[in-house]
Amino acid sequence: MNARYVKPIFLITAAAVVAMFLYVSTGLVRDLSAQERQRMEIWADATREIVASFDSENTVNIDFLLRIIESNTTIPVLLTDDNGNILQHRNFVLPEAVDSLSGGMLSEANARFLEDKLASLAGSQNVIHITIAPGTMQHLYYEDSTLLKRLQFYPYVVVAVMIAFVMVVYFAVLSTKRAEQNKVWVGLSKETAHQLGTPISSLMAWMELLPDMGVDRSTVAEMNKDVNRLSTIASRFSKIGSAPQIVAADLNEAVGAAASYMATRVSQRINISFMPAPQQIQVKLCTPLFEWVMENLIKNAVDAMDGRGSIDIVTGTDGRQAYVEVSDTGKGIPRKNQKRVFSPGYTTKKRGWGLGLTLARRIINQYHRGDIFVKASSPAGTTFRINLPLIQSESIAE
Repeated sequence: MNARYVKPIFLITAAAVVAMFLYVSTGLVRDLSAQERQRMEIWADATREIVASFDSENTVNIDFLLRIIESNTTIPVLLTDDNGNILQHRNFVLPEAVDSLSGGMLSEANARFLEDKLASLAGSQNVIHITIAPGTMQHLYYEDSTLLKRLQFYPYVVVAVMIAFVMVVYFAVLSTKRAEQNKVWVGLSKETAHQLGTPISSLMAWMELLPDMGVDRSTVAEMNKDVNRLSTIASRFSKIGSAPQIVAADLNEAVGAAASYMATRVSQRINISFMPAPQQIQVKLCTPLFEWVMENLIKNAVDAMDGRGSIDIVTGTDGRQAYVEVSDTGKGIPRKNQKRVFSPGYTTKKRGWGLGLTLARRIINQYHRGDIFVKASSPAGTTFRINLPLIQSESIAE
C-alpha cells in the first residue's frame, strides 16, 4: 500500500469507530429515556386510579397503587393542577432540609426552587396530562433521572478519551517512523562520507604530483577546487546526525558563496543572479550545511528549466526573521506535489534518490530552527523560501 494513504485510512477508520460508538451509545440513552417515560405514564395511571377510587364505589387495591408511586426513587416529579399549583413533588434535592414538624409545609426557599423547576419543565416534552374527571386535569412533570443525565454525557466523555488515545497512538507511530527514517538518513550519510574518504585522499595526492608531470598549473588549480569541494561534501555528509557547530554568520555572505560556486558549474545558458539585502543579516548558521541546502535548491532549479533560463536569489528580513528566496523560470510544481517534494524518495528525475530536499528540510528545521517551503509555483516558475531566526542587535551586543 502507498505510504501516503496509510495516515488517511488510519484516521478514517478511527473516525468510523468513534461514530459507531456514539451511534450505539445515543441509542441506549434514547431507549432508557423511553423506558423512563413509560414508568411515568404508569405513575400517572396509578395517581388517576387513586383519585378515582375516592369518587366512586369501585374497589381498587390502594396499597398496590401506592407502592407504584412510592417505587419511584430516582426520577424527580412534580404534580400540579390546572392552575399550576404544585400538589406533590418527589426526588428533588431541595436547597433546605424539610422540617418534619412543619406538617409538609415548604419553606420559602424550597417553594421558590420548585416553582423554578416547574417553569423550566413547562417548556419541555417531559409532561404527562392526567384526566382526573371531566373538566378536571392534573399535570405530571418529570426530569431525567441522574443515571440518564450521566449516560447522556458518558458517550461524549468516552469519545473524547478515544480521540485522545487515537491521537497519542498516531503521534507515537509517527514519531517512531520519523526516528527510524532519521537513523536511515544518518547511516546513509555517514557511510557515504566514509566511502568518499579514500578516493578523495588519493585524488589529493595526485593533485600534488600533476604539476611535476607537466600538467598546466591553471588546470590543476581548477581541478583542485573540485577536489576540495568533494572534501567539503564528504564533510557535510559526516555532519548529518551529529550536532553541527552553529555560529553567528552573515546570511548574505553564505548565500553569495553558494551562488558564486554554482554559477561556474552550470550551463552558460542559465543566468544566476544574486540580489543581497543592502545590510548584513546576522543569523546562526552551520555554513557548510547551509551552503549545501542552497546548492540543492539551485540544482533543482537548473533541472526544472531543462538547461535554459534564469535563477534569481534574494535575501532580506521580515520582522524577527531572515529569509532567502530562490526563484526559477522552470515548468513549476503542481499544487498537489508542493508538499510532497520534501518527502523521502520523491523525484521527477530519471536518476536520483529524491533525498536532496528531504535533507535540506532536515538541515533547516532541525539544525537551524527555521523553515523551508514552496512559496509560489506556476507554469512560469517556482519560488522556494527559507526562513531563519534573525539575531537581534541586542543579542549580538551581548
